Amino acid sequence: MQQLIEQLKKAGVGTVLPGELLADYTTWKIGGPADVLIVPSGKQELLSAVRLLQASGVPWTNLGRGSNMLVSDKGIRGVVIKPGEGLDYARFEGNRAIAGAAFSFIKLSVLAGKEGLTGLEFAGGIPGSVGGAVYMNAGAHGADVSRIFHSADIVLETGELVRFGRDDMAFSYRHSVLHETPGVVVEATFELAPGDRKEIAAAMASYKDRRLRTQPLQMACAGSVFRNPTGDYAARLIQEAGLKGYRVGGAEISEQHANFIVNTGQATANDVLTLMDHMQCTVKATFGVDLVPEVLVVGER
Repeated sequence: MQQLIEQLKKAGVGTVLPGELLADYTTWKIGGPADVLIVPSGKQELLSAVRLLQASGVPWTNLGRGSNMLVSDKGIRGVVIKPGEGLDYARFEGNRAIAGAAFSFIKLSVLAGKEGLTGLEFAGGIPGSVGGAVYMNAGAHGADVSRIFHSADIVLETGELVRFGRDDMAFSYRHSVLHETPGVVVEATFELAPGDRKEIAAAMASYKDRRLRTQPLQMACAGSVFRNPTGDYAARLIQEAGLKGYRVGGAEISEQHANFIVNTGQATANDVLTLMDHMQCTVKATFGVDLVPEVLVVGER
């Protein structure tokens, strides 16, 4: 690994951080160290990093803003790639919003509204990066990325730079082709439509008010833990099963929203996993419904 670290530094792929603690890079504030964390400063650096890793055979994991990810307590073996400042940008061309992988999805929705473009209002409460939103087909309020997605430039694990259109992405509920074909989003383009600025602002304000009233945003969390079963809501099932406030170590099912697990201060990934298992078992026993995790669990177990 030391030889690879030297190669990465020599190749100028960006910031190279051996043994970096990943808890500092996730919204749950949980996670052990990566063998190496790379923060490429731009597209060329990202390309160079992936191609070097592909040639060396060292596994790698992509990390955005860490808002939908549980990193194990032992951390991640191999290399973690986190797009850096050179991929933190956005611009508008006609009705299209174009943003780098590291750009905030929330900030993009706000900027789109100010441009008088509608279609991104749902993103106002999704605290991830543009790259992560595309990867997960992030959504809320009955809308998701697939509805506005035009295309994305992606570095595949082979080191090939490709452009995928909507049909290439195989979008479904919180899923994209990138789950089966690993790659890093470099830039994404979204097709929006002209709208009334006041109506867009009002819709976003309404969504924001609802989030503040119903979600424990003042605490370390990762959004919805489980996917909503068809025709129902995971939060309703968990609440009706009497699990609000249930706690394992430092991890607790939020009293404010039953599908959120909050880190009360010293939670470990094992605490969260144990709590998730209890939620799944209890809901299955009570309602006969299998809860499917929405958060990504990564790292050495």
